[in-house]
Amino acid sequence: MRWFEGSIPAAIATSKQHGSVFVVVIAGDDEQSKQMLSSWEDEHVAELTNNCFVAIKVDAKSETCVQFSQIYPVVCIPSSFFIGDNGIPLEIIAGGVSAEELTNRISKVKEVHAQQTAAPAQPNPETSVQAESPSPSESHPVNSDTVTGNPSTAAASKESLSMPMEEAGASGQVTPGDDTSQSSEDTSQASQAEEPLDAKVERLTKKLEERREQKRKGEEENEIKKEIERRKLGKDMLDFKRKQEEEKTKRMLEERNREKAEEKAARERVKQQIAQDRAERAARYAKTQEEADAARAAALQARQAEQEMKKEAAQRERSTIARIQFRLPDGSSLTNQFPSETKLQEARQFAAQEVGNRFGHFSLATMFPRREFTAEDLEKTLLELELAPSASIVLLPQSGRPANTVVQSSSTGGIWAFLGTILYPLLAVWRFVSSFLFSSPPPEAAAAPRNQPQRPSNSLNANSGEPKRETIRKRVLEKRPEDFKKDGKIYRLRTQEDSEDDNNTWNGNSTQQM
Repeated sequence: MRWFEGSIPAAIATSKQHGSVFVVVIAGDDEQSKQMLSSWEDEHVAELTNNCFVAIKVDAKSETCVQFSQIYPVVCIPSSFFIGDNGIPLEIIAGGVSAEELTNRISKVKEVHAQQTAAPAQPNPETSVQAESPSPSESHPVNSDTVTGNPSTAAASKESLSMPMEEAGASGQVTPGDDTSQSSEDTSQASQAEEPLDAKVERLTKKLEERREQKRKGEEENEIKKEIERRKLGKDMLDFKRKQEEEKTKRMLEERNREKAEEKAARERVKQQIAQDRAERAARYAKTQEEADAARAAALQARQAEQEMKKEAAQRERSTIARIQFRLPDGSSLTNQFPSETKLQEARQFAAQEVGNRFGHFSLATMFPRREFTAEDLEKTLLELELAPSASIVLLPQSGRPANTVVQSSSTGGIWAFLGTILYPLLAVWRFVSSFLFSSPPPEAAAAPRNQPQRPSNSLNANSGEPKRETIRKRVLEKRPEDFKKDGKIYRLRTQEDSEDDNNTWNGNSTQQM
């Protein structure tokens, strides 16, 4: 098949120039369109459409198809339009057809086109009748003015002049056997020939009116049929467009649903991937934390073990030597170091050598915890008695008298000796603190009470001593240097650098003024 390569207007101009049928083939991408195009490419179809057809192929999705459908409604795809010279479609093929059926349709279109082309070449019967029939004015000169005076009646008479000839031709075809009918027709013709011209014109005019009425009715019926077809075609077009819109909407909805489903699936995949990544990170972090915790625990255990070993080593080193502090009854103390395997008897001998006979016979004891060592403990080592690496041992004299005096062993004397041993350090501390807190009275004040006789009444002694104490306190305060400097309610320590003249002041902008 040889397709026209130009545009539709160029194809229309070519078809009008050559008097050919204009063929428009609208095809898409579906199977029916492929079948239709294959039928058009058939060799027999190409031979039939070689010289009398101008064919053009239009894509269903192109703008050309949209413009063409505005003039000629495209009901379905594929479609083939055979358009004549006057722009009226001679044939419309909807859908895909076989090559044989397409050949038959093309043959019919060629016949219809040939009839339309040959119809204008035939002569008009009215003009032929007017040329052959004699003028009525020649046979009837009297009524010539009447006929020529009315143009419509004259035209009607020109149109009706062909009627006797047609009737004569029809009567010549009657069979010879029917004599009665032929004689009756001869008599009617004779009577018609005898009729006047006015009656004949009137009769012909009525017939013309009837024909015109019939023609008008036929045209109205044709118009009604065309209107019905047009409405039906419009309805079909609307239905087709509605179906296309529905299909398009359905496809768009399906596409949208599919996109939503794909997006949802993609989001789910991303969420799953994120959850998996988080789980993997958490697992890696937990594993790393476990490893780090295990490493820290191992390191801590190693450090603790090392510290324990160091402690044990230090403890062993310290346990080899026992540092013993001997606290004497007078508050003083003695300190010495002994091997931890030394017996307590040796430590007691060292204390006895250092103390001598000042406290006489004494025993050894610890205050915390409270424990007094017996003769059996003297044979034990310092380590066994838990006196290593250091301990404090109190010397408890067995009596308060010197060793050259007779020792009275009684339970009451032992208790008083024990209490004196405990309270002696406290009394020593109290004396030391009171020496700093309370000053001694002057010699005059101290000697005055000694020279005065002692009064028997305690109330008189108290009243006389109070003014003396106040005077003594005032004198002491006067003799003391002024260690404090009073400034309003604020006291500050006095230093040697303080000077009455050096009173620096500060103003609001941090500037020092003298």
